[in-house]
Amino acid sequence: MDESPRSCATPQRRRPGSVYELSGSEVCLCTGDLVKVVNIQLLSVSCEDISNNEKFELPLNHAGLFKLVPEKMPYNTIEEMLSLRPEALEVCLPFSFTSKCELTFQNFTLGAGKIVTMLSIEQQEGVKEKHIRCHLHGQQGQLAEVLVPFSCRGEFYECESDNTYTLQEIMSSPYLCSRYFCFSKITKKGGPLVFSPIYQVQAIMHLRKNIVTFPSSLEVDVVDVTLQSQDVNFVTPLTLPEVFAKSDGAFPTMAEILEIHEGKPMFCCTWLTELRKGHHLALLKRGSSTIFLASGQKGRKGRQYFLVSPSYSGRLKRKPREFDSVYELYVALIHTPFLKVSVTRHSEGLEGEEIPALSEDEEEENVELHLPLYMQSHFVEKLTDKKKYSLTDLCKCFTLPLDIKVVGRDAGLEMDPLVGFSSLRLEEAVVEPMIQASLPAKPEMCFEIPSRWFNMSLSFIDDPLPLAQQDCHLETVTEVTDSFYHEFRKLTTSDETPPPRPPKRKSVSSKPLLGLQPTLGSKSLSGSKPFIATPSPSELDAPCLPPKSPLPQLTGLSLDSKTAQRPPAPLPVVSTFTSYILKTKNRLMALKNRLHTACSCDIWVMCHKPEVP
Repeated sequence: MDESPRSCATPQRRRPGSVYELSGSEVCLCTGDLVKVVNIQLLSVSCEDISNNEKFELPLNHAGLFKLVPEKMPYNTIEEMLSLRPEALEVCLPFSFTSKCELTFQNFTLGAGKIVTMLSIEQQEGVKEKHIRCHLHGQQGQLAEVLVPFSCRGEFYECESDNTYTLQEIMSSPYLCSRYFCFSKITKKGGPLVFSPIYQVQAIMHLRKNIVTFPSSLEVDVVDVTLQSQDVNFVTPLTLPEVFAKSDGAFPTMAEILEIHEGKPMFCCTWLTELRKGHHLALLKRGSSTIFLASGQKGRKGRQYFLVSPSYSGRLKRKPREFDSVYELYVALIHTPFLKVSVTRHSEGLEGEEIPALSEDEEEENVELHLPLYMQSHFVEKLTDKKKYSLTDLCKCFTLPLDIKVVGRDAGLEMDPLVGFSSLRLEEAVVEPMIQASLPAKPEMCFEIPSRWFNMSLSFIDDPLPLAQQDCHLETVTEVTDSFYHEFRKLTTSDETPPPRPPKRKSVSSKPLLGLQPTLGSKSLSGSKPFIATPSPSELDAPCLPPKSPLPQLTGLSLDSKTAQRPPAPLPVVSTFTSYILKTKNRLMALKNRLHTACSCDIWVMCHKPEVP
């Protein structure tokens, strides 16, 4: 079989019954598919017994030996018989043949059907024609050695040989594999065998990413179209991660979009509508870039999300952060020691718990308060920083998340989408693999595609690159959808500890929750004055004591009393043991919730009265 690459087409559909899964793949060859065979590998040998048409398969390392079955076809000359030998003459000699008619060589007569054994091939000096040296057995049994010319004519037949061959030797010879064989052992019955190689074919196809492999025994009709397909280029689809994995030398280049895989929309930017099947794209370079995830709400619209590049040139000012619970305040405190906040909403503790109420109206002295992490309220950060920052300087000076406001737009953007938000939150910064691209119709506008988040397949093409513009500007803000935001947060916040759960509300409580008392009294906290929050260890709960019996409450009551007003009926009697169990259970649940996480310490709050000028 020719080992050079061959191209073939399938003029008919695959016949029913051909099992492609034998090769370990599930690729179907359909009508008109163009296949380029790039390599073949011998797998096994198919054997067919021509006496009963029985077929079976043998591995290449089969240990049995085979003998050559003599051809029944006659040869007209010695030269013809030698030229059609299934192996080289140096290997097959000596071999024997017979003549159907009587022959005379050098005054020696050979009778019909007698055996002639060929020993060697000789070339005599001064004679152009070659001769073979043979042993002849005469009619009286005498033995003679004669030279027989190649041109000697007759009706010659091969004789059976004692030479044996392995299956590997037979399949490696193009002459031997075309002949009939039989098993060398007499114990194995059967007729002549025909051997056919089974190859594993490796090929490439249009729009197939990997090399396709299938057995040569696959029942499909093909046509050799190698000569007609010299100029055909097979398209290999590439995903964006595969494009990013290319070396820097592969860029810049042109690419054609083969498919945009539909799914949850991740982007809602201006250049997204230009990315369609069949459109071209200029891929300028690849690299890893830091991007900032920002979110904000404008008017009555839903919350919007953006990916912001570090090259964003707008001017930013810090905005006070808002916290809806003591836990959020604690998390911010880890990154910002001595954080100053104000209370902007009145809140109280759970019923039966000695937790100070937080108020925004009252004037308070300096007081230290002990607050649980699960407590809900509303705190606003106190800021005195009025400086304007660039995005990179802001992230160098402070840790994320940060609340900001854009006070100066990016002049390089035709429309800065971050302008107009009363407050934006920079949630986090991550390093993402990005591919910088541009549209051939607008080469001056460049944008970055996050290769991990854009499901698209394309192929490289040889089209010329558009002329580069000197004032090419990069789109520094990309709007994304809430689907992108939630998927993105799943990957970046998987290790964060969840906030502690508040304890269940108790319907009856005779004692306050232990361990949550203020150290200097349970005063309400004014929101007009900042306070400094610092963490401190929790107090241990006091032991629980069983409640007193309600029976003494019935003392002095009489059914016949007329002078005294009858008091209201007492509550149903609850057994001392049941009441003790309920209160103990509630206190244990409160203690469990406080120790739920490693961060379940309390917040100690120091209130400062503002100085009077």
